[in-house]
Amino acid sequence: MAERTVAVLAGGLSHERDVSLRSGRRLSVALRDAGLTVQEWDTDASLIGRLREQRPDAAVIALHGGEGENGSVQTVLEMFGVPFVGTHSQGCRRAWDKPIAKALVSGAGFATPDSFVLPHSTFRELGAQSVLDAMVERLGLPLILKPDQGGSALGAQVVRDAAELPTAMVGCFAYGDTVLAEQYIDGTEVAVTVVEGDRGPQALPAVEIVAENGVYDYTARYTAGLTDFFTPARLDGEIERAVGELAVGAHRTLGLRDISRTDAIVAPDGTVHFLEVNSSPGLTETSTVPMALEAAGTSLGKVFDELIGRAVGRGA
Repeated sequence: MAERTVAVLAGGLSHERDVSLRSGRRLSVALRDAGLTVQEWDTDASLIGRLREQRPDAAVIALHGGEGENGSVQTVLEMFGVPFVGTHSQGCRRAWDKPIAKALVSGAGFATPDSFVLPHSTFRELGAQSVLDAMVERLGLPLILKPDQGGSALGAQVVRDAAELPTAMVGCFAYGDTVLAEQYIDGTEVAVTVVEGDRGPQALPAVEIVAENGVYDYTARYTAGLTDFFTPARLDGEIERAVGELAVGAHRTLGLRDISRTDAIVAPDGTVHFLEVNSSPGLTETSTVPMALEAAGTSLGKVFDELIGRAVGRGA
């Protein structure tokens, strides 16, 4: 194992660059502690040259947003035949597009909040106010606006008053040309990590998320002290099983691989709703994946060491 060289891909040029660098640094330390030789690669124009000249035994993708999650970097690794930890390019594309992921997971029999997907052009061509009024009539208030692609809750805003909608829409469109408007469910927010092993994909203990300001936005995700986490989540046995089944179901339905994190909300009536899934989840000091691993009695280094072994074993 000590002779195996692993490239940790982090950074990149997405809005989530800083978070990715933090994930990459933490993962690199954990892998070195596990006995692997680690190279930290900032994922930029030098990537292809490095793959040609310094080909690693395997790569681990610690990229968030953009090319790191939409399948682009995965495609490059597949082109060069480099084994890597994480979902292949096709699965990444399915998970990256929130409306597509919601539709596929809903089609598999899981609940997800009612929603609409509208491009910026619809508001321009049909009249922004008319479209917003129709949206509120159907979804009610509060509702949540999200870019149809992206992570770390960038651009996501909870709207409780119709007067806030125009400004919220502008903020959302700053991160993409299409908005996902979703019914807001005021319930228990949980994140569920799924890790693949010899027994297939297994759900780890759910992490319950309680943001200080009531909304788990970018600031609440990555600023220590602004969010309380409970691991395992404070759920009764039946609901705990349901959130695990949802996470494993989403992982399988979307064709994900190795590791994923599903975000869900448990409604007051006990219904577990799928929100989205992340094929390259954060590994920072405030991220939920390391919390779930610790609650499961394992560690970041041990699990990723095993996943690297699986990647090398299956090849590119």
